[in-house]
Amino acid sequence: MHLRPHALATACACVFLSQPLLAQTESAATGGAEKVVVTATRGAKAVEKIPGAVSIINRQDIETQGLVSEDPSALLTLQIPGYAPARQKLTNFGEGLRGRNALLLLDGIPQTNPLRLGGREGYFADPMIVSRIEVVSGASAAQGLGATGGIINTITRTPTEEGTHHTVELKYGSQFHGDSASWKTGYMLEHKSSYDLIAYLGARNQDIGVDGAGRPLATESLHRAADVFVKLGKDFGPQRLQVMLNRYQADGFDDRVDVAGNRATGLPTTSQRGTLPYDAPRNEVRSASLEWTHNELAQGTATVQLFKQNFSARYSGGVIATFQDAAIAPVGTLVDQSEIEADKWGLRASWVRPDLFTRGLELTLGADYLDDESQQRLTQTGRVWVPPMTYRSLAPFAQLEYEVGPLTLRGGLRDEHSRLKVDDYNTLAYYGSRAVQGGERSASKLVKNLGAVWRFGNTGWSTFAAYSEGFGSPDVGLILRAVNSSGRSVNNLVDLQPILIDNREVGVTWRGQRSSLSASVYRSHSDLGSQLVVSNGIGSVQRVPITVRGFEVTGEWRPLPDWQFNGSYAITRGRTASAAGGSLDLDLGARSQGPDKLVLGALWRPAPGWRANWTQSVYRSRDANEGKFSGRTALAEHFQGYTVADVSLAWDSPWGQLGAGIENLFDRRYITYYGQANYSGTAEDYYAGRGRTLTLSWRRTF
Repeated sequence: MHLRPHALATACACVFLSQPLLAQTESAATGGAEKVVVTATRGAKAVEKIPGAVSIINRQDIETQGLVSEDPSALLTLQIPGYAPARQKLTNFGEGLRGRNALLLLDGIPQTNPLRLGGREGYFADPMIVSRIEVVSGASAAQGLGATGGIINTITRTPTEEGTHHTVELKYGSQFHGDSASWKTGYMLEHKSSYDLIAYLGARNQDIGVDGAGRPLATESLHRAADVFVKLGKDFGPQRLQVMLNRYQADGFDDRVDVAGNRATGLPTTSQRGTLPYDAPRNEVRSASLEWTHNELAQGTATVQLFKQNFSARYSGGVIATFQDAAIAPVGTLVDQSEIEADKWGLRASWVRPDLFTRGLELTLGADYLDDESQQRLTQTGRVWVPPMTYRSLAPFAQLEYEVGPLTLRGGLRDEHSRLKVDDYNTLAYYGSRAVQGGERSASKLVKNLGAVWRFGNTGWSTFAAYSEGFGSPDVGLILRAVNSSGRSVNNLVDLQPILIDNREVGVTWRGQRSSLSASVYRSHSDLGSQLVVSNGIGSVQRVPITVRGFEVTGEWRPLPDWQFNGSYAITRGRTASAAGGSLDLDLGARSQGPDKLVLGALWRPAPGWRANWTQSVYRSRDANEGKFSGRTALAEHFQGYTVADVSLAWDSPWGQLGAGIENLFDRRYITYYGQANYSGTAEDYYAGRGRTLTLSWRRTF
């Protein structure tokens, strides 16, 4: 990995002005309390004892960002160095983590749909119900299918104070232009006695908004959203039984149509009032779990979770070349749109036994089972685009950790067994109406992880080294729907082989009384990766090797009790091949990795109960694959870079918490990273970023 001089200089500056986001750091907001994470190890573990890049986004971080924007991708972009820039759309496609896809979880329930990864999985919970977000960067052997780039586990809230409490939240935002207002209202009930209960009902509405030049933004963004959430738990001595239900729905615009832009002149895609000839885009996610824990089972802690998740995502439609069929309507006149449906259920079980045989030796045993049924259909004509796919996996695992003095060693194995079943089906007319014979595919892989953390006495310094393997699936739906030759069978489609990742990382951390610093360098490689190639606006999968190298540095400085400066810098360098088995002759594109990213911020507490925050995000310019082609499709990507600043102010007043936030403080005019860099971009998806937006909020608990 070659780093430019200006990149190294910026990284060095972050040593003194940066925010602790990796595992070996600690926020001032915690007051020095030990941070504990469960996602990375399947059991409660202090982050400084985990070999690898593990981050915690706490409740204060979520509330602070919520004063400016409730876009979940914007929060991850600011808090996680290796996360690509937010799309600011209903879709999160292209928002990779370290150049690969991340496994999204809600209380451990998978929200990602690896069989048909449609980029609509980012919206699944209202920020009000979230306690914290645990992020494991890099391939992981701890969780399973889909964690090739990392794991992002959203943990919901649980009542902590005795008695009954009510919380009301109101928000109003505007850009002071027509069709730019937004509002949100939410109510939360919390109760804790012999049992604990938390219930939430919230709704949000957002008009189309404008860019920095006052032009209406394009559609395909969130218009309305609603969340209903209930969690009920009861302790029985050392045992606990808990049930969680969550239903989240997000709708796009049904009364606006896009107006094409012009990439050559820099005119972004906009929108205007109009009637859609198809149904409005929509996301609907329902998640449920029943969890049992026992803290004194055979001198260890056992956890068993039964979960269910139903997902549907309806996309924008139109007269799309791939959807045309002369047997239904004259070519060039047929309007259609697609919808992904995925139903999952599964079981997660683990048992953690500390001090096994000797002090400091910890054993973790467990198994995960997943049943996933996914498909993609065309809603206006009832046709099948991606046939129903049934995926089942069973993965027993074991982890050992030994802590002796300043050294922590951790290693484990996960035995992945999976089976994919598809019945006979026919492709669309665009692919030749090919009859494809169904069949079954199975795969087995023993994935490993090994790591160590060494703490250098009382100096505040520590270092870690980690090796971890990940097991993932290519986008099976894209492969199946694109079959365009006769006599094919699911049993012999080579591209259905699983993705196997090995991730290697070393890092160093220093933590002092008023400052802290973390830095790490990593390499992620897959011999048979999964790359999306786009033609006529429709993607297909290419199985090629992929290598991603990167460097991340984060830190914090607290010169005075009421002042805190922070920041992070990330460099991601991905390479792939233009043909299966070929050399790494291409840069990884914007569909997978983001540009170099610098995030700087400051927190000031001018008086008791007051907090002022400033954040500045700098996305550096990037040029990739100049003069490179896939067939006749040019792969060149160009990104000019941009800088955006946000500010917020909060006051814990006698009447509740009052807040004000301004997104894009200087009303910067810019085209989003993916809108600029996507090599297959058209005049219809040249998207501008949101202009200056003021949001006022009030929240009170009584």
